[in-house]
Amino acid sequence: MIDHPSLLRLLSSLPHDRTLVMGILNVTPDSFSDGGRYADPARAVSHALAMIEEGADIIDLGGESTRPGHEPVTADEELRRILPVLERLAPECSVPISIDTTKAEVARRAVALGARVINDQWGLQGDADMAAVAAELHVPVIAMHNQRGHVYDNLMPDIIAYLRRSLERADEVGLGREHVIVDPGFGFGKTPAQNLEVLRRLGELKTLERPILIGTSRKSMIGHVLPAMSPSERLDGTAATIALGIAFGADIVRVHDVRAMTRVARMADAVVRRSPVGAHGP
Repeated sequence: MIDHPSLLRLLSSLPHDRTLVMGILNVTPDSFSDGGRYADPARAVSHALAMIEEGADIIDLGGESTRPGHEPVTADEELRRILPVLERLAPECSVPISIDTTKAEVARRAVALGARVINDQWGLQGDADMAAVAAELHVPVIAMHNQRGHVYDNLMPDIIAYLRRSLERADEVGLGREHVIVDPGFGFGKTPAQNLEVLRRLGELKTLERPILIGTSRKSMIGHVLPAMSPSERLDGTAATIALGIAFGADIVRVHDVRAMTRVARMADAVVRRSPVGAHGP
């Protein structure tokens, strides 16, 4: 396996260095944006390596769609989709791989094959074993806010309270909140207007004193502002949310269009983080 900088080492450079770019690798047949396109392991690995060449600092591998109305899959089916990709990708991958899953069993198997981060869409509050598995395997966790069906009394305080519980859970099992990245969960249990409000008020998450990841890429919130556009046509809207997200405090951006969004991130960093001009990126 190629030796690569750990995510924690990358994160230690924040916020003074640059925004990290996470490239999305969906190996599902029904993803909202690119479902089925990378179901073939060889094609998936090729795409991941291409994203690294384009500037990705992390590859986020997922085997279960989370689009609205998606059909849940079993752990066995999720593993059937991701393990052949991990087996081929991990030996060649020069950046950390995160496993995007809600299942502790899937996370355990993925880490055994080379994943170095767990991206949990339920923020350690879904599968009861997820936090303990992360602690046992000594891997950092991305804890996403996800309260589908929740009626918000106060949007940002409710999100912060949920993520604070995620940090407390990490402390309880010995993982430690210092190994947790927080994600406000754009598109999960929120209306388009609420998603825009979360972006506008992103800086309030700084009270948690943890790195912030945002996943606005091609989301329906963009389609509501810029209608009559398919997910793959939402590049301009995504770029706007990435630039604003960085200005408002994002440390990691999770994106489909890595080359373009790496450039957006570097331009935003030059303004927000005062990164040296020409210091980073392809």
